[in-house]
Amino acid sequence: MDVCQGKGGKKMRPELKFEPRVMKVSTIGEAAGVPDLIGGKILQNDLEFFVDEDDELYEAYGTRRNSYPYRQYNSYTREFAEREVRTAVLENERLRAVFLPEYGGRLWELTDKVLGRNLLYTNDVLRFSNLAIRNAWFSGGVEWNVGIIGHTPFTADPLYTAALENEEGNPVLRMYEYERLRRVEYQMDFWLGERDRYLNCRMRIANSGREVVPMYWWSNMAVPEYPSGRIVVPASEAYTGAGEKVFKVDIPEVDGVDITRYGNIPAQVDYFFNIPREKPKYIANIDSEGNGLVQFSTWRLQGRKLFSWGHKKGGIKWQEFLTENAGNYVEIQAGLGKTQYGCIPMPPHSAWEWMEQYGAISLEKADTQLPFEQLRDKVTEYVSGELENTGLEKKLTSSKDTAVKKAELIYEGSGYGALENARRALTGERPLSEHLEYRFTEEGEKQWADFLRTGIFFTRDPKERPDGFMCDRAYYERLKETAETKNAKNWYARYQLGVMHIYNGANKKGRKELKRSWELAENCWACHGLGCAYIKEGGYDKAIKWLERGIRLRMDDTAYVKEGMRLLLMAGGYEKVEELYGLLPERLREESRIIYDYLTALAHTGKQKEAYDYLSGHPGYVLEDLRECESSVSDLWREVYQSVKGSAAAEIPGQWDFGSL
Repeated sequence: MDVCQGKGGKKMRPELKFEPRVMKVSTIGEAAGVPDLIGGKILQNDLEFFVDEDDELYEAYGTRRNSYPYRQYNSYTREFAEREVRTAVLENERLRAVFLPEYGGRLWELTDKVLGRNLLYTNDVLRFSNLAIRNAWFSGGVEWNVGIIGHTPFTADPLYTAALENEEGNPVLRMYEYERLRRVEYQMDFWLGERDRYLNCRMRIANSGREVVPMYWWSNMAVPEYPSGRIVVPASEAYTGAGEKVFKVDIPEVDGVDITRYGNIPAQVDYFFNIPREKPKYIANIDSEGNGLVQFSTWRLQGRKLFSWGHKKGGIKWQEFLTENAGNYVEIQAGLGKTQYGCIPMPPHSAWEWMEQYGAISLEKADTQLPFEQLRDKVTEYVSGELENTGLEKKLTSSKDTAVKKAELIYEGSGYGALENARRALTGERPLSEHLEYRFTEEGEKQWADFLRTGIFFTRDPKERPDGFMCDRAYYERLKETAETKNAKNWYARYQLGVMHIYNGANKKGRKELKRSWELAENCWACHGLGCAYIKEGGYDKAIKWLERGIRLRMDDTAYVKEGMRLLLMAGGYEKVEELYGLLPERLREESRIIYDYLTALAHTGKQKEAYDYLSGHPGYVLEDLRECESSVSDLWREVYQSVKGSAAAEIPGQWDFGSL
């Protein structure tokens, strides 16, 4: 489908097209049926800061240990299939930008047609790996991260996608969603003028609620790791970390390494550049010939970052793990805050808006050999000129009317924005942004709205997966009000209330409701919730009992079994993991994470030789959902090797060495 496109005369008019593309995509599976109540280790919660009093880093503000109410994507595989993926394509004479509306609106390619090169790192496959707060993530392009530290909750979800024309008659691609944890809307408008050399990106976050909320935004650009490539940023210092300590360092040299020449970086690391207030906000990736990508923005997007996997064996292994044949990348990023160690407070009844531009930068080859300070000054002068030429601040102001115009809806996102509008209608509050169209997309969302209106909670077959979970207090209070009256005999109402109690820190009340849910209808969902509640309290024996009961009821559900086994290990239920593994269907006994759980159980029940024999006899074993910085398989190998051989392993077999730090 072509939208707002026009070709006339000799010059190409900007156009916007929506078209499918056949891509190699690994199987992602369904989102888990159970909520994420336990989560995992969050680095930002455990850091010690050694910074100055004027740095204002908002240490650990807004961090979370879990993704609730969003559910985990934990049942993907590394097997590929060719499938049609929706794309949105913006193009003028100079640039061609390809977006993936089904996957968080990812900017997948940005091709400078004059230079004949893609300015971004574009993976040759969509391969999901465990690097995001909802687990599934894939590398490549530019991802737009909102709300929660740990990548966007919409990494693998579709956004609302729409088309309109701006005041100049050029097509605009709009993508947006309602982020229900922070209860904000975010909107991204993209366009190209006829002769534009930079992609225009107008971003908007609207908090129409009554509370200050922790806010997070980072635009993460995967760019090629050029041989002898350099990062340029208008800063002389950066925040970084080692272990659990955060501190400030001078750049470009850190511990004798010029970190702006990223090929020199030894190990996985983040550098958050401290850009002075008066300097233009930009970051650039430049190859040895002087060509590359530059991103710059208006003042609100103040942070810039470099991420590198480093060049240890483990970092190289990670680069190979995430792709098929696309090669290596680094990430350059731009964010609202100075770092990703915390969110920043966003006032109620406010909207934050900014412009970003992405395009090619071309310097003289000789410039690439300049000392960093001289190269930085040259690029800063160049960007300052481009900011003036493109009139970025003026574009932000002049596009305000277009930003609140209604658009033609092309693809749907989730129904939670429609649900929020239904809630507001009941309380007499103003709706979400009236220029953004939200629709109910699943029956469960309509049922939540009916519950708010009537107080009667819907139910379902205990064998069916639960619908979405809610974190808004309106639903929590309504369930508490009606639990002993209209919903007294409703197992599903009791289950949802129990989950909400646990989320809100009322663990004992949560256990009570989940047990009542179980008594009304035996269901594996309550078993999982009770297992989580007891783990939180340190009641591991009781947790094991309930987790085992749940798994026995749901042995054909990959996501459920994986989560249950994970929690059993957390509770020390090694014997139960070993026992249950033997009862699982064959396809689940071959699932890589479940194999790891089983081997771990063997190692803790005196059967290290069996675990060793499996690993040594299966050198091609891969933990498909290995978590970033997770050393589980290598640690297990060391443990069982020591036990069997009586001495420490000299090295970790290469296929399991993901140690990149």
